[in-house]
Formats: sequence, structure tokens, C-alpha cells
Amino acid sequence: MSAAGRLGWRLSTLLFLFVLVVASASIALAQQPEITLDGLDGGKLHEAELLKQTSLVVVWASWSPHCRQIPEQVAALKREWGGKARVVTVDFEEGARTVREFLANRPMRAPVFLDSDGAFSKKYGVTSLPGLVVFKDGKPVYRGRYPDDPKTVLSPILH
Repeated sequence: MSAAGRLGWRLSTLLFLFVLVVASASIALAQQPEITLDGLDGGKLHEAELLKQTSLVVVWASWSPHCRQIPEQVAALKREWGGKARVVTVDFEEGARTVREFLANRPMRAPVFLDSDGAFSKKYGVTSLPGLVVFKDGKPVYRGRYPDDPKTVLSPILH
């Protein structure tokens, strides 16, 4: 086999393995049980609700120094993108009392749900705070750190 043929075979194999890994991750995500989060002010957030519509989920915790401005960031996010997507927040592994104390005199302009056991954050790969998960067309299309400029991530997805 020629050098070009071997290179083509190797690239084809790598592409196949990449597709296999992505497909396996998608299947594993789909097989996990549905998550339901309690709302800070009552109600529940069912994971299926996020999948039915375009949704922006901001994951945060009061103990993170990077989340100190989260009420203001969420307000700006809702102003800019609230007409195109549902905006909700998920607090990572804190109790309702702690969240209420943090938000006292700092209104959150989007509903707050409690990821008390970290299951939502773990399922969607939130590894740094604040995090952002974007759902569109029934699947997560972005999972990562909340960007300094959300337009860089959201403009291509929501336009």
C-alpha cells in the first residue's frame, strides 16, 4: 500500500473512532434518568421541559468568587436573549437557605432551581462555575463555562 493509501486509511480509522465516541456519549446521556429540580420559590423543573424548547441554563453557586455578579449577568442574558430562549438558573449543591441569603437584596431575574445533589451539573458536564448549558432542538448544543461575552456563543446558536 502506498504512503498516501496508508494515510487515508489512518484518517478514515480516526474519523470512525471519533464518530463512535461521540455516538457513545450521546447514547449514554440519553440513557440517564430524567432529572427534576426543585424551585427556590416552589415548583419543579423537569429536564424534559428544557428539551422541548430552546433553553439557556446558567449554573452557579454563591461560594464561587466567579459567581458574585450572577444576578446582573442573568438579567443581561434575559434582556438580550429572553425573547428567543427560556432562561433559568441552577444553583450547584447548595441549600435553599444559603441561596436565599445570597440573593437577598439582589433579585434574580430568572427562576432559580436547586441542583442539591449535583446530578444535573454532572449529567451535562458542568465543570466550572458559572456554567452555561444551551438546549435547542431537543439536545444540549453548548456546555461549558459561562462566556465573558455570551454573544460569542449564543449568536450562532440563536440566530
